[in-house]
Amino acid sequence: MSVEEKVRALPALRAIIEAHNLSADKRLGQHFIHDLNLTGRVARAAGDLSTCTVMEVGPGPGALTRALLLSGTKDLVAVEYDARCVGALYSLVDAAGGSFKLIHGDALNFDESTIVGAGKKLKIVANLPYNVGTVLLFKWLESAAPIESMTLMFQKEVVDRMIAEPGSKAYGRLAVMAQWRCKVAHNFDIPPQAFVPPPKVNSSVVTLYPLPNKDMKLYKDLEIVCRTLFNQRRKKISTSLKQITSDGARILEAAGINPDSRPEIIPVDAFERLVRVLHPSRYAA
Repeated sequence: MSVEEKVRALPALRAIIEAHNLSADKRLGQHFIHDLNLTGRVARAAGDLSTCTVMEVGPGPGALTRALLLSGTKDLVAVEYDARCVGALYSLVDAAGGSFKLIHGDALNFDESTIVGAGKKLKIVANLPYNVGTVLLFKWLESAAPIESMTLMFQKEVVDRMIAEPGSKAYGRLAVMAQWRCKVAHNFDIPPQAFVPPPKVNSSVVTLYPLPNKDMKLYKDLEIVCRTLFNQRRKKISTSLKQITSDGARILEAAGINPDSRPEIIPVDAFERLVRVLHPSRYAA
């Protein structure tokens, strides 16, 4: 039997959940998906999975994991923190043979570059725990791993902030950092009733494609500038910048930024110019 046939022959997901007495743990930000049609849609949003290493974080009882294996994934690694869910996933490990490796650990402390095969790219596909989703995203934005794309599920409010444009209420540090590092594509929204237990808000699936030729040395300075300025988003940038430099007027002029503007209207490329002017010795043209 092929991997796909073995996966399809497994007991229904609900039976696995009942057999292992699984329930979503709010402390871990868990919301399980039971609908395999929906998880199949998430897997398809990630594109061709047959030639890359695929990493899933927080697989839970394995609904998305099944969809990834049914989508032709040949090299799947799942990182699961919850020991209860690890036990429920062993049948999938057996069905997938060498195509699926399960790691019991914390994705926040996991080095994703260690799982990527020689010459391969990494795709991350995950229904992220609500309580650590944004933290994980910032970790991956800075990662040195050869990430080709990240197809991720968040609360809709998080995705709205990620794709926000300058001048909008949602535009902030998350939008600048995500859009500086990646091309960001909103795929589709998911209603609360698709999850067990249903969250109080809608969710969204988004795919981020890391942009080539980014000077990653700039990342930390960009994050510091964004954090400082957006913590005072209603103040003029000339005022907020005083926390970083005493030479703000000259620096803003050199970066081509109006000193009376507020951070919420400044485009992503202007933030990069600002960082380069702030630290000319680090980022010489």
